Amino acid sequence: MRRLWIALTYAVIVLLLAVPLVKIFSGAWADGWSGFIEGLTRPEALHALMMTVIIVIIVTAINTVFGVMLALYLVRADWIGQKLKRLLNSLVDLPFAVSPVIGGLMIVLLLGPNTVIGALLEGAGFKVVYALPGMILATLFVTFPIMVREVMPVLQEIGAQQEEAASTLGAYPWYTFWRVTWPSIRWGVIYGVVLTVARSLGEFGAVLVVSGNIINKTQTATTLVYQDVENFNVAAANGVALVLAAFSALLLLMMEWAKKRKEVH
Repeated sequence: MRRLWIALTYAVIVLLLAVPLVKIFSGAWADGWSGFIEGLTRPEALHALMMTVIIVIIVTAINTVFGVMLALYLVRADWIGQKLKRLLNSLVDLPFAVSPVIGGLMIVLLLGPNTVIGALLEGAGFKVVYALPGMILATLFVTFPIMVREVMPVLQEIGAQQEEAASTLGAYPWYTFWRVTWPSIRWGVIYGVVLTVARSLGEFGAVLVVSGNIINKTQTATTLVYQDVENFNVAAANGVALVLAAFSALLLLMMEWAKKRKEVH
């Protein structure tokens, strides 16, 4: 029975991962090397990839800083009541429970050009929806829980004894964080960064809603793949998808390397 379950597991992995990856790889080279390069170097593809990189960098930086801060507050802050902590924990998990499309729609309804806030922002020269800021907000909404959920268990496991001892000896909070807290949570932060980057690369629903998918303006790599498939430009779509898949695989290898490094230390 055990062998049967193992065989079924491998069969599911092959059907859901290996076969689609092989199809993407073969489809990307359907028009040869020249077709693959042409699909990646066309203006809309270069712009979409550049937008994706910009969003990933900004979202990862914001999530790292504020995710670690929120995790520290939820675990260490005694001045926050238990009811408020439970509420904040529920809000952190909200993007896991809500569809990304709904998250994008919420941003449009709050900050769209037809809303009061959106009109005020556009009047001040700051456009959110159907522009880069809205795409960043949508990706932040989807990825924000990742860093918090990676760091919180580590903080709970290590306890606060060492930090309290450092404070008793007169260490400033910033010094205590870098000398005591950070060495204990750095691998959790690394995992969070890797997962945030991977999730940001693959985000589609929320970004599609808030971006409008405007060519050479608000397209990301995933929305470009969607448009190429809709336009029956399958080879080009497979080429962009292959780049995303290769980068995601590289991220997974980096995560495995980080785990081994953690075990060594």
